[in-house]
Amino acid sequence: MHILVTNDDGVDAPGLLSLVQEMKKLGKVTVLAPDRNWSASGHVKTMHRPLRVEKHILADGTPALASNGAPSDCVALAVLGIVDEQIDLVVSGINPYANIGHDITYSGTVTAAMEAAISGIPAIAVSLHTLADHTGKKDYAAAAIYAKIVASLVIEKGLPPQTLLSVNVPSLPMNEIKGVQITRQGLRVYLDELVSRVDPHGKPYYWIGGEFPSYDPVEGTDSGALDRAYVSVTPIQLDLTDYKLLEDIKEWNWKN
Repeated sequence: MHILVTNDDGVDAPGLLSLVQEMKKLGKVTVLAPDRNWSASGHVKTMHRPLRVEKHILADGTPALASNGAPSDCVALAVLGIVDEQIDLVVSGINPYANIGHDITYSGTVTAAMEAAISGIPAIAVSLHTLADHTGKKDYAAAAIYAKIVASLVIEKGLPPQTLLSVNVPSLPMNEIKGVQITRQGLRVYLDELVSRVDPHGKPYYWIGGEFPSYDPVEGTDSGALDRAYVSVTPIQLDLTDYKLLEDIKEWNWKN
């Protein structure tokens, strides 16, 4: 079993290190991750500038590769030949904050897994549900263990083509996590604000700011599971077609 580990927080992120250490218990691990933070980068494919890959060493001595590309670039580079050996599974993470609801369209963690799914490789994205008021060091231990549990089941059972699993783990000790719930996407509540400023040359510039996003903790959703101290496992498909609307708009008058 050959597992590619990547992330969107950069090759030296502590969540990636915790993930690598648990994935090593399942098979051979190759690390190819961005050389810097690409959070909220979405699904990127770099076409108009050169990509570089450099050798790197993780904090525990594990050899790794670091690229100046996005998370999805890292997966593409590995699949297209930077990594010689066939990749059986891609695991992305561990993101320091949850990726729930519409977050999956922004998340570099999730879209790295999407890139693997496009290439026909089973993939998992793993995120830690850190609360907005959390201070101090984040503990990735439980999230890494649950990543191993999910990965072992994916290795055993497989996934359908063009799909991935988005895994969100409460930021709690193992003994306080109640178990796993299989969930659908919930509703993320964004509290964005436009911040307008003027640079020293008198030209305006903007930040997208605001408060930490909230969520609607509906039972059966990813956010609902986390709110009740369960691990959320959400199957994601790459086919975004709205099949109900597809049938509805066939009835529209399409004649000129």
